Parts: sequence; structure tokens; C-alpha cells
Amino acid sequence: MSHKNSNKAEHSQEARKQEFQKYLERTGVIDTFTRVLVNLYEEPKRPNDALGYIIRSIRPSTNNNVDIEALQKENSNLKAEISRLSKQLSEDSTKINK
Repeated sequence: MSHKNSNKAEHSQEARKQEFQKYLERTGVIDTFTRVLVNLYEEPKRPNDALGYIIRSIRPSTNNNVDIEALQKENSNLKAEISRLSKQLSEDSTKINK
């Protein structure tokens, strides 16, 4: 590989790294990991299972577990209800204005 192609490949790899870092920052991953690692560092008694501690800190607790499918179904039902009521309002307004 020529020196010119090697520099291109290194630049391309560096650009990919920077884009990935921006992605992690934009999506909050860096902030979340930083917060979790700071909390672990500040723990007075270090847990034996550091990885488990990190996973539990990131994953929502089972008490706060949200049923995404149920919320999506409710959202869909509410949108249908809004559509039905909007149509009804429009029909009633037309009748009143006649």
C-alpha cells in the first residue's frame, strides 16, 4: 500500500471514530456511562460485580418497567378516537351552520 493510500485509510478511520463519538454524545450514551461510572467510583463499598452494578444502573428497574406495546396500542386507540371526534365535530359544525 502506498503512503498516500495509507494516509487516506487512517483519515477515513479517524473520521469514522469521530462520527461514532458524536453519535454517542448526541444519543446520551457518553453522559449515561459517565454518570454510572462516577456513581460506581463514589460508592463507599465497591460492589463485587462491577459489571452487574453498571448494568443494573443503566437498565430500568422492574418496578419502573414500561410496557411499550401497551402504550403503543393505547396511543393508536387515542389517535383513532381523536380522529372520530374531529370528524363528529366537523359534521356537527356543518349542521349548526346550515
